Amino acid sequence: MRSRLRRLVLGATALFTAASALPAAAAPSQGRAEQHPSRDGLSAVIRYTEYGIPHILAKNYADLGFGTGWAQASDEVCTLADGFVTLRGERSRYFGAGAAAGGALSGARTNLASDLYFRGVRETRTVEKLLAEPAPVGPSREVRDMMRGWAAGYNAWLKQQKITDPACADASWVRPVTELDVAARGLAIASISGEGRFVDTITAAQPPTGAGTASSRPVARTPDAKAVAKAADELWGEPGMGSNAVAFRGDTTANGSGLLLGNPHYPWQGGRRFWQSQQTIPGELNVSGGALLGTPAVSIGFNAQVAWSHTVSTGIPANFHRLTLDPADPTTYLVDGEPERMKKRTVTVAVKDGAPVTRTQWWTRYGPVVTSLSPQVPLPWTSTTAYALHDPNAANLRFADTSLGFGKARSTDDVLASLARHQGIPWVNTIAADRAGHSLFTQSQVLPRITDALAERCSTALGRTTYPASGIAILDGSRGDCALGSDPDAVAPGIFGPGRMPTLEDAPYVENSNGTAWMTNADRPITGYERVFGTVGTPLGLRTRGGIEDVTAMADRGRLTVRDLQRQQFANRVPAGDLTATDVARACAALPGGTATGSDGKAVDVSEACGVLTAWDRTMDTGSRGALLFDRFWRKLEPAVPAAELWKVPFSAADPVRTPNTLNTDAPGFAVALADAVAELRSAGIALDAPLGAHQFVVRGGERLPMPGGSGRLGVWNVLEPTWNAAQGGYAEVPFGSSHLQAVGWDGSRCPVARTLLTYSQSSNPESPHFADQTRLFSGEKWVTSRFCEKDILSSPRLKVVRVHERR
Repeated sequence: MRSRLRRLVLGATALFTAASALPAAAAPSQGRAEQHPSRDGLSAVIRYTEYGIPHILAKNYADLGFGTGWAQASDEVCTLADGFVTLRGERSRYFGAGAAAGGALSGARTNLASDLYFRGVRETRTVEKLLAEPAPVGPSREVRDMMRGWAAGYNAWLKQQKITDPACADASWVRPVTELDVAARGLAIASISGEGRFVDTITAAQPPTGAGTASSRPVARTPDAKAVAKAADELWGEPGMGSNAVAFRGDTTANGSGLLLGNPHYPWQGGRRFWQSQQTIPGELNVSGGALLGTPAVSIGFNAQVAWSHTVSTGIPANFHRLTLDPADPTTYLVDGEPERMKKRTVTVAVKDGAPVTRTQWWTRYGPVVTSLSPQVPLPWTSTTAYALHDPNAANLRFADTSLGFGKARSTDDVLASLARHQGIPWVNTIAADRAGHSLFTQSQVLPRITDALAERCSTALGRTTYPASGIAILDGSRGDCALGSDPDAVAPGIFGPGRMPTLEDAPYVENSNGTAWMTNADRPITGYERVFGTVGTPLGLRTRGGIEDVTAMADRGRLTVRDLQRQQFANRVPAGDLTATDVARACAALPGGTATGSDGKAVDVSEACGVLTAWDRTMDTGSRGALLFDRFWRKLEPAVPAAELWKVPFSAADPVRTPNTLNTDAPGFAVALADAVAELRSAGIALDAPLGAHQFVVRGGERLPMPGGSGRLGVWNVLEPTWNAAQGGYAEVPFGSSHLQAVGWDGSRCPVARTLLTYSQSSNPESPHFADQTRLFSGEKWVTSRFCEKDILSSPRLKVVRVHERR
């Protein structure tokens, strides 16, 4: 009891304790009356509540960054340190050149490729040049202070604490960082869907040898347009990140305030994890939510007036320029007939147990030379032609300022204003709601300024196929009049200004599940945007179709509350099952002799499957019987049957949510997929009607936790993409899926009504008490009640107050 009272007293007398509960006008005077906890350096007060969630209280932005860096290091020091090794281009030095790079900050397959790229960025002082730009092109003073403070907080934790995580305890690669390292991480996150996807080819591209001898020159050939378009769809159409989000207008809710449900789908391990916190500077900022590791500002979150989330967009964040080369020199290209030499970037990387490796990269006015779109689709560098990649996010350090603007917002209009001022969102949509009852969707993101008119006028022969098919523009780089140009309201040349962004305000609902802006609201379709943003009038994914069905019904029902959002998150409905399971069961029962022939040519008795699918409840709850069978069947059916043959009723743009429909069970691949799914489960010793949770699980500290949810390809809102390992009992691990969940609304009080859940928990350190606590909640479909206001923080039965500061 004495310890409990002491913690409450400490919390009650902590720095600016009551200030965050006061009106903004009253807070500054109280803040001035307080003494800084440390007179000789940065400091902050961190109040921990249930599940290790820190509420960081600070006097200014530098101190706030300090507390954030400290708290992130406490939970994720090894993951963070690994990322900084990547950004310094030192993975080969510590882990070996040929080892896998991990994929947290780029798509590099090997440490060597990763190092060559990131060391090149560092040696050309790209980040320093961006930091030197005045805001809004460069970061604001507040963000600079947060980055500087974050680095100091991380370093102070390393100096003052002992690492317990076995992943990096006593590791020589865990080192102090600088503001430059923090900024470099932000830049890598911004460009991860552009240059970051092409690191392997950027670092491997080399000019053809013997260009001066006709017999030795590579044959100039045009890449196959269909193959390039398919590769582009696979590259940007199926991102390693995804999300759902919905915002409801006040007239659909119980009290007239808006509602927001955010459900981002991100990796469960590594450097793309979210991390929860509340950040407070009394009278200036009070925001709660999830930040991407290594970043100082809340990325997805809420405050007393506004809530927002992001979904990965359909916009194509990069484009290509075909270069016409000087026949005498393949490292010189022509623009309007004038020669321009490529910039040679020579990079040397230290290698563990080996000699340093030196490689050369080639850069142009457009960006780096690349020689492939994927390992299977080359873009050959010949004596006459090469291709350069253009990624405007490779010069975008504005994400943190945009997010900080959201944190300060008091309305959805303020969210739009932050987007317009900073223009720093790289590859996501923004969905928001506010206390006054407004809803917002906007695809305000940094995209190359590819208008349809420009693509029509300047596309190469290859680009004339890829642009309409996939949004990938391949422009003629030899023509000066094919430059991307500039919008008058854009903060930088070559990108779209805010006036061009697909936006929908104050619809009864706005919903996005990584589909195009077109079907944000089925009754108010968005049209008129350029192809690079996405399509109009094309088939929707099953997750988008299911999401629109669900939220339309919710809006029509009305009187919605946060509890309705919570139910939607864990409804675990399977739209693919609702569309097809009855037909599958009927066709199964009609198979002669109850057998089907598998892909190996063997007959399989599938008669039991017919009844299992009939009885299945069409959900992916952990207790659902038949869910696993349908899941395995659907994963085999889709690649086996061409999309044009999968449905009997084709897609209609006049009815995009309900078409296509009626599964074509006569397709030759149907019976094969059913036979293979049944045989697979039986060979693994898994009953066809086994409850899903018995075979979809994770293991944490020896504890087996059943996992609810299912694949996005089934249309499930609560996405989970576990790894199939029949030898280990089914889906034995989850590398990707629902991550930082938030259901937010408002009532008559000054505090938001918020429920959150970090599915994989706050720390990846197995020695931490917060390694699996929220994962257990996710397993049981339970939520954390957010403690936002001071009275709620101080009343936490788990309250722990920590004062952190620099020691000099």
